[in-house]
Amino acid sequence: MTDTQKIVVVGGGMVAHRFTEAMRARDTDGRYSVTVLAEEPRAPYDRVALTSYFTGKDPEDLALGDPALWEDGLVTLRRDAKAVAIDRDAREVTDAHGVVHPYDHLIMATGSYAWSPPVKGADLPGVFVYRTIDDVAALRIYVERRRKELGRSVRGAVIGGGLLGLEAAGALQELGATSTVIQFSDRLMNLQVDEGGGQALSRLIENLGVKVRCNTATEAIRPDKHGHVGSLKFADKGEQLVDVVVFATGVRPRDELGRDAGLTIGKRGGIVVDDTCLTEDPAVSAIGEVACIQGACIGLIAPGNTMAEIAVDRLLGGEATFPGADTAAKLKLLGVDVASFGDAFATTPGALELTYADPVAGVYKKLVVTDDARTLLGGILVGDASAYASLRPLVGSALGGDPAAWLLPEGSIERPNVELPDEAGVCSCNNVSAGAIRHAVTEQGCHELGEVKACTKAGTSCGSCLPLVKKIVGSELEKSGIELSNALCEHFDMSRAQLFNAIQVSELQTFSEIIERFGTGRGCDICKPTVGSILASIYNQHVLAADRAALQDTNDRVMANMQKDGTYSVVPRVPGGEILPEHLILIGQIAQDYGLYTKITGGQRIDMFGARLEQLPQIWQRLVDAGMESGHAYGKSLRTVKSCVGSDWCRYGVQDSVGMAIALELRYRGLRSPHKLKLGVSGCARECAEARGKDVGVIATDHGWNVYVGGNGGFTPRHAQLLVEDVDDETVFKVIDRYLMYYIRTADRLQRTAPWQEDHEGGLEAIKAVIMDDSLGICDDLDAHMARHIDSYEDEWKAVLNDPERLRQFTSFVNAPDDPDPSLAYVEQRGQRRPATESERRDTAVLIAPTRLEVRS
Repeated sequence: MTDTQKIVVVGGGMVAHRFTEAMRARDTDGRYSVTVLAEEPRAPYDRVALTSYFTGKDPEDLALGDPALWEDGLVTLRRDAKAVAIDRDAREVTDAHGVVHPYDHLIMATGSYAWSPPVKGADLPGVFVYRTIDDVAALRIYVERRRKELGRSVRGAVIGGGLLGLEAAGALQELGATSTVIQFSDRLMNLQVDEGGGQALSRLIENLGVKVRCNTATEAIRPDKHGHVGSLKFADKGEQLVDVVVFATGVRPRDELGRDAGLTIGKRGGIVVDDTCLTEDPAVSAIGEVACIQGACIGLIAPGNTMAEIAVDRLLGGEATFPGADTAAKLKLLGVDVASFGDAFATTPGALELTYADPVAGVYKKLVVTDDARTLLGGILVGDASAYASLRPLVGSALGGDPAAWLLPEGSIERPNVELPDEAGVCSCNNVSAGAIRHAVTEQGCHELGEVKACTKAGTSCGSCLPLVKKIVGSELEKSGIELSNALCEHFDMSRAQLFNAIQVSELQTFSEIIERFGTGRGCDICKPTVGSILASIYNQHVLAADRAALQDTNDRVMANMQKDGTYSVVPRVPGGEILPEHLILIGQIAQDYGLYTKITGGQRIDMFGARLEQLPQIWQRLVDAGMESGHAYGKSLRTVKSCVGSDWCRYGVQDSVGMAIALELRYRGLRSPHKLKLGVSGCARECAEARGKDVGVIATDHGWNVYVGGNGGFTPRHAQLLVEDVDDETVFKVIDRYLMYYIRTADRLQRTAPWQEDHEGGLEAIKAVIMDDSLGICDDLDAHMARHIDSYEDEWKAVLNDPERLRQFTSFVNAPDDPDPSLAYVEQRGQRRPATESERRDTAVLIAPTRLEVRS
């Protein structure tokens, strides 16, 4: 094969993305070009995470993989280009715009569509399906509009109690609507859980405010007097008032193109393929939900990804075949963990079922084992699926001990340490085995979890396998003699979190005492600032207090950020971005008097650049005298709390976002932490303050506030995740108090909140259990610690101005304290000054006056 062969992929979903990504990763010789015909006007996105669209995510946040894939010279993505005809003889596909796309090989990845039963009234305004971003966007618009029209909460109903049904019920709750799940079967998720699991799931779901009606058939949807959805009529003559209905009654393969092209269709739909994903036409493959493989269409992402990999392998000359569908599933539905794997319904002859149920705790667990109780066949986990990542790969293998150890609450009985065989699947979404992970560690030099994820793709989809991936990586490194050290530096063998606890328990307050007790040597530029930060966090004493000044970074030593030319910036606090006119005038006057460059920051305050060291006390004296204080722009501490204008002025605002932002900023000002902290408060769901890009984001709702945590900008941006919703002001303060204090105590050095949440055992759910349910019994201590911080706060610059000893350090030259640094040189740009470049220094004369800089060209 000498010329580039053309592959056309019909469909722009998750499986189409996986095929394209895998082809470009493996086709190193550029044998194939790939054209993807996507029906939707956007790149492939994560349908599994559709519900997150209602928590503030944009459609772009759901995009799959690296956007650079679509910029590859051998990849073409045609958005809004639905394929409408296939000519197999000519090997051409025609799209809805009449464009003809020739192919050498065709990949059918059209997926499935949301099926709605023939119920009378299903075409009324207010009836939706739950499948695409456009579906959920339309649902959102309708619910918000109806809430305003009705002047009350919208009453929602979801017809179908499977995976999609519970996702849709969660979506309605996120929109502030009430919801009832109508299920024809005798239990929710009847394809994944048994009767006991269904009962436990129903109790948990109902405790969250969602009503459940099982054994109920919907006969008709009746309109209200305005022609909108008004009620549901059931076959048992019952009726329920509703304002919106979502059908989640299953999917059907989109096989119409294949049918029209003469391809063989399965008895229950789907394009028939063999175990290599080929149809009877050797130039056409089908993958994903549209493929009828081994007699069935499979509506899960993991088998679809496997098919995509097989199709790529075969096109590149490999011999991969479909191993059978892994129908294991782990989901968090309405905040409830549910998992099902293997032979969950004990259909294997002689199989034994071991169950554990705790109705009070809302937990149901079942393991299916062979008749000798040694080999795991499958299982169901409801309410507590923490063992899923360890159990699912063991299907078909020996459990290595008493099966009850996996059912009883963790810690009741020690669980056996079973090493997975290389062939055991670890990441079902991406078909990654334990052996592949071990190979990445031992042969490819991947010694960090992030490196293993990038190399193998394990854990990059749903993420449920990450605890197991991390365990395998650690085990392989230990076998190879590679120690995973969490030591702070060569002087302290402890991690930052361990050192924090040691200092707190020992009540030591000086670096010399701490290193003598817990370390060795004299310290370094890693451990000294870390210890200084820990001492400030625990005791809230001034960073320049006795024995503390020498520990600080350059910026903390002078309480200002050093700039590229050796001058400093001055940033007074502007709580919530609200500033008095007299303070604006003062800042302008100071900038004029000292020739400072001024700029409004992203955190809604004003930064003044170019102050010399000896000028800092003079400038801050004027600011402090006017009632302003340090903005801590120089410290690993709270920086800003950004806000929109809120309900005071904005016609869309539903809460006082400025007032909340000011309260939060005054509460946490000066709080020292492992890294900088940024907060945001938005007065409505329009999110003008970009709160979900902050370490803590607070977003107003009609009923109070939603609190989001773990958002970061920077090199690796992260969206904050929902922690609590519809809470009052006091609860906002309480949960943020505890979240920040727990982070300060347990994070690594220079670790932002987002990676801290990801690295924390159990992730955000475990953190939530600590701060909301007091799972570690430390909430009173966290509350007391924050109260001490609030009560003992002092403005750092005001304290320095009142201390002649500390003021002595603010001189450029000891023998001439009032003389400016002669090496400073500036040029004018857009009416302000900036540091001169080396070439500009030779061409521009710069005069430095005692109080300000004059610029002349």
